[in-house]
Amino acid sequence: MGSRSSHAVIPDADSIRRETGFSQASLLRLHHRFRALDRNKKGYLSRMDLQQIGALAVNPLGDRIIESFFPDGSQQVDFPGFVRVLAHFRPVEDEDTETQDPKKPEPLNSRRNKLHYAFQLYDLDRDGKISRHEMLQVLRLMVGVEVTEEQLENIADRTVQEADEDGDGAVSFVEFTKSLEKMDVEQKMSIRILK
Repeated sequence: MGSRSSHAVIPDADSIRRETGFSQASLLRLHHRFRALDRNKKGYLSRMDLQQIGALAVNPLGDRIIESFFPDGSQQVDFPGFVRVLAHFRPVEDEDTETQDPKKPEPLNSRRNKLHYAFQLYDLDRDGKISRHEMLQVLRLMVGVEVTEEQLENIADRTVQEADEDGDGAVSFVEFTKSLEKMDVEQKMSIRILK
């Protein structure tokens, strides 16, 4: 009985669940979190609302993750958009791969979509490639002051060189994917609390 009234609180809950793969219980938890972040009860979140999330405030890529909620320069994200981004971090479960209908779109939490999400955190100018400059910017955010600028430049050069198979001086999505083929992206890009 209680779940029916909770279910009614989330508009288009069934379609959001189908698209994101979240369970009803997870969707309700996420909706509760969304409403808590939306302190002024606007029905959407702004960048400032998302900056309230402590884990993003201390994450070196926090600003870039926040930006991913606002594609195409929009200034607000509604609940379905919020959940779509978070779906990339939903753990991959056996039933996700077993029941995949080839006619349906690939799940948002698939390896390919997780990698695409990560790739976009590096590809600042959205040109489909990660340049040496973009790699250097990410390294600066992640490493802090313990490493000299020269060391960071060497790491950026080496990283781009190793992944750049076509010799164009940048890393494409295909090259990025190939360079991470041995990494367990499905687990490293998962947030268990969303299960």
